[in-house]
Amino acid sequence: MPARQKTKVIVLSSFLITAKLLSQAHNVSEGYQKPVDPVVAKNVEEWQDLKFGLFMHWGTYSQWGIVESWSLCPEDESWTQRKPEHGKSYYEYVKNYENLQTSFNPVRFNPQKWADATKKAGMKYVVFTTKHHDGFAMFDTKQSDYKITSAKTPFSKNPKADITKEIFSTFRKEGFKIGAYFSKPDWHSDDYWWSYFPPKDRNVNYDPKKYPEKWKSFKDFTFNQLNEITSGYGKIDILWLDGGWVRPFNTIDPKVEWQRTIKVEQDIDMDKIGAMARKNQPGIIMVDRTVPGKWENYITPEQAVPEQPLSVPWESCITMGDSFSYVPNDNYKSTQKIIETLVKIISRGGNYLMNIAPGPDGDYDAVVYERLKEISGWMEKNQSAVFATRSVAPYHEGEFYYTRSKDGNTLNIFHLDTQSEYRAPSELTFAIPEQFTPTSLKILGISSQVQWKKNGNTIKVQLPQDRTALKYAAVIQVRQ
Repeated sequence: MPARQKTKVIVLSSFLITAKLLSQAHNVSEGYQKPVDPVVAKNVEEWQDLKFGLFMHWGTYSQWGIVESWSLCPEDESWTQRKPEHGKSYYEYVKNYENLQTSFNPVRFNPQKWADATKKAGMKYVVFTTKHHDGFAMFDTKQSDYKITSAKTPFSKNPKADITKEIFSTFRKEGFKIGAYFSKPDWHSDDYWWSYFPPKDRNVNYDPKKYPEKWKSFKDFTFNQLNEITSGYGKIDILWLDGGWVRPFNTIDPKVEWQRTIKVEQDIDMDKIGAMARKNQPGIIMVDRTVPGKWENYITPEQAVPEQPLSVPWESCITMGDSFSYVPNDNYKSTQKIIETLVKIISRGGNYLMNIAPGPDGDYDAVVYERLKEISGWMEKNQSAVFATRSVAPYHEGEFYYTRSKDGNTLNIFHLDTQSEYRAPSELTFAIPEQFTPTSLKILGISSQVQWKKNGNTIKVQLPQDRTALKYAAVIQVRQ
């Protein structure tokens, strides 16, 4: 294992995580290593400017409207339970699940529609699930026939059959940075879940040390698929590797419950994979989730927002609905909740990767476009306080949240009301850093001048009588 910096342990309990999704939450690695490659370091710094990204979980599972992949895993989790109508036995269920390939035909797939809507909402990068744990490839892999472009799949006859290619090229054309999600474990592969043994849990179902050739075959399969993605799909900025239980045994953190389930060595040879990815894509950001070391260039709390700023690059991946995968009539978060989450994340120095799940027909729910349109209206007025900013003390006081420009000359103060629908008050009073000397102040979205007064390190602002333009959050921008 690469040497690790002895940094303060960041424990999962320091995060606000909804009880419903606690079982899916990932821990944050305790040792972060800053990239030594100057190009990678520069790219991570620029990635931190982006602030708002799009995550998309999509696969054959969307046809059943169930959680992505996890129902295949024989772990007793409330969020992975199988529906009896999909199979009376486990093996019948797996057969029916994998047979979804023969009916997957998302004929309304139009990535340009997604790119247009999310770009207006301020999203700057996209991370797409090229392959989830179930092993179904949403790209034209040559390593398996369990893929979107297989003749078994009806959509293979569509001109846009290589979904990953279409998404990456469309979003790249619109100026997005491109991220490829890829699952290291593959529950369809006979070299990971060997049919000689029944699967027991999420982990490999044999001991790789006892069957080294079997494990080597799986490593080669994984390497070859990642080589395909990083060499055949244009410029890729982020390789986002999920399935942190596929890791060197000596990196297991026994304090983390799910890592205690790993009983065997699952070293996938990240040095070989990382070197190949950087050869194919110089400067690519590598995100080997939850595995500390040189291949985890930023950390990824899931369905969670840190209570305090973190000293390392980080991104919260949080769903717009309740689920990462498509669920009929999902409970989508309000626009106010989404903006509040964005403000909290950027005030603590992170990025917000918001997941939107396409349905089996190949499109988002109508309510998604409504949310994106509302976010767009807010972002048009307030984007200068969001992008290319960094955290700054006091970070968060009461209902006020702070960011700063990278040159330190602009202070942005967001005012929220997390208890009810936002209504801007007639007066706002907030603290500023003692060393900050303001010379001008404006409220974003309001063209008229506002009255303000500084007393010590406190500013009092009188808001205009007409405050209807201040929806979801008010943003005060102060320059020195």
